[in-house]
Amino acid sequence: MVVAFSGAYGLAGVVVPDSVVAAWQDTSGMKDHSEGQDDMDPHDQGMNETGQEAGGMAGHEHAPDGGPAPEGITPATGPTYPVGTKVILTAGHMPGMQGAEAVISGAFDTTTYSVSYMPTTGGHRVVDHRWVVHEELENAGSAPMADGMAVVLNAEHMTGMSGAKATIDSSTAETAYMVDVDADGMTMSNHKWVVESEIKPAS
Repeated sequence: MVVAFSGAYGLAGVVVPDSVVAAWQDTSGMKDHSEGQDDMDPHDQGMNETGQEAGGMAGHEHAPDGGPAPEGITPATGPTYPVGTKVILTAGHMPGMQGAEAVISGAFDTTTYSVSYMPTTGGHRVVDHRWVVHEELENAGSAPMADGMAVVLNAEHMTGMSGAKATIDSSTAETAYMVDVDADGMTMSNHKWVVESEIKPAS
């Protein structure tokens, strides 16, 4: 019995090259990693600010028409870039955005937040979504909300955002702008949001 087993083992070594065995081992390791995703930190499974898988290159899910500014938001007084100004966007919130020419369609004085949230439609957690404004947080109270605070989103920039539970990652008091822009083959009006440091004058 031992002799037969040893012979079979030796034959397997001849028939199946070591490289194939190594490939089987690698595949097995990948499967184990996939099955263990539930034990990973949600941010490790997340989507980045563009709506892409963290570290991935997926397309964005923003609507072509961003709709009007939220109720209660204050129009900016004397903004650097008034409505109608042509600008260049320096932010890379989505594919095709960085370096794109845009037109300012709204300028507002508010607190603007980067947030991470789990879409109400399921799927991956969205990490470091930029941006939502204070007026798009449910029962937000006084601004600014502290980093790490739990909030509920009252915005629909992307599918599954409205009503989602989120965490404040960071905030800024810069002027917040809505823009009309062509990015990644899509013409978007009233895209929300870019802040002043993500804009430069059009040449």
